[in-house]
Amino acid sequence: MRHRKKGRQLGRKTKHRWALFRSLVTSLLDQERIETTEAKAKEVRGFAERMITLGKEGTLPARRRALGFLRNKAVVSKLFDDVALRFRDRPGGYTRIIKTRRRVGDAAEMVAIELVSRAGVSDQAKPPASGKAGDQKKGGASKQSTPEMSDSSSA
Repeated sequence: MRHRKKGRQLGRKTKHRWALFRSLVTSLLDQERIETTEAKAKEVRGFAERMITLGKEGTLPARRRALGFLRNKAVVSKLFDDVALRFRDRPGGYTRIIKTRRRVGDAAEMVAIELVSRAGVSDQAKPPASGKAGDQKKGGASKQSTPEMSDSSSA
């Protein structure tokens, strides 16, 4: 029985598991969205939130602790300069897990773990303000493509 035993073993030895967590957290903070299995994402979530909390602290000892865990100095500087500033008013809950698909090989449940406020995504995710603007763009695009097609057919 595994009463009061916290965490998942993920079929790995301790050092291999820690290396996996460190690399996943480093990739998450660098890319701001990664796809992995559900069990790994749930385990990594706590480590990522702890690193963001260190970034919000902003002190030299906090930076040294982050450097001790993360794999890349550039990711640590991004954490302290960019990511921590985005989450400075948020008390916690910096990541979200979104179920995506089943993996083809073994049907493992795959999820995307991402930072709640990602850089540059808010502009792309917004739909057009009104339906008329979208229709005008569609009409304009089809008119522009017609002359190009006639030029290529005559050449």
